[in-house]
Amino acid sequence: MTPAVSGLRGLWRRSMIAWPDGGRDTTTSVCWLQGLRACLDLRQSVLPAKLARVRALDQLSIGQCTWLAQQQGFAGQLSFDGSYFEWSRSIDFQPRAAAADAGSLCWEGDVLVESGRDVAYIEHWHRDDDAPTLPVAAVSLRAADDHSAAAMLRVGTQFMFARDRPLSASAGRTLCQCIAEAATLQQAQRLVDCEISFGNALPAGFLITASTLPWRIGDLLDPRLTGGQLHTMDRTADGGARRRRRWEIIDSEGEPSGLAAA
Repeated sequence: MTPAVSGLRGLWRRSMIAWPDGGRDTTTSVCWLQGLRACLDLRQSVLPAKLARVRALDQLSIGQCTWLAQQQGFAGQLSFDGSYFEWSRSIDFQPRAAAADAGSLCWEGDVLVESGRDVAYIEHWHRDDDAPTLPVAAVSLRAADDHSAAAMLRVGTQFMFARDRPLSASAGRTLCQCIAEAATLQQAQRLVDCEISFGNALPAGFLITASTLPWRIGDLLDPRLTGGQLHTMDRTADGGARRRRRWEIIDSEGEPSGLAAA
């Protein structure tokens, strides 16, 4: 049975991806948070101990940049044309790919099976049925200072936040290839400076528990709504100070007040 977009709201974890050549991956940690239409996704391997100790962007070595560049994640919108679901990406940790992220979804027992349309793959998804799905709210954002893009989604007690990198990455390449071609270490650091964070919306604050930027783990995002703006906490590149960033809300779904920290 094919689900409706409205029936996919919640937190999903992937147990397996398989390709036609027989290759498969069952170890990468993958979470997909789905709102009414908005969705965010984060895919990571286990973080090496040396990277876990890095506390700022400008502490990264070229080797550490290369490891971080293997991660995947995005923010976007989910749509369904009657045959295929498509995850359109407004922010992507990897450079833009030629093929669309589209596929069919069907239930096989309690497993949601995704089959790729333009790229051949099979993924198995499992919803966290214990996680509440209300409130649900999402915003698309533009920075008031440099006009960079960001997005935030909350579903129940989980949230995800995405912020685009300050330096564009060449489309059709992998981020690892872009890092290998970087002219300087600073350029490589700026290429991995794309945040996709996941965490828990707690009464004490929005706690980041996983992120493409390891120094963000343990931080409070601390979102605050003021008029048509969202304010969040961020870190400076040297990690020496925290700062509050101001974002203009350019689109929303659900009830944006659900994004405000208590």
